[in-house]
Amino acid sequence: MESDPYASFREKLNQEYTWPALYMFKFIAPAERKNDVEQLFPGEKLSWRHSGKGNYISLTVTLQMTSAETIISLYRKAAAIPGLIAL
Repeated sequence: MESDPYASFREKLNQEYTWPALYMFKFIAPAERKNDVEQLFPGEKLSWRHSGKGNYISLTVTLQMTSAETIISLYRKAAAIPGLIAL
């Protein structure tokens, strides 16, 4: 049986937050992956910053989340985007 790589993170989230709660996501990704990152947050108004040379984009968004599982679900989807870094 494979261990859950998010177990420690889940535990920390549940210790620190009372659900529902506001949670801040921060990502950096190659600029050509902007659409992929946008799809993580359908219907949300997102603010982007571009790197000096325009090769990368950064996103910070704060959303009302219902549980640690909803946060982890978004991070699992984000992990599938090539070149994306979650901060």
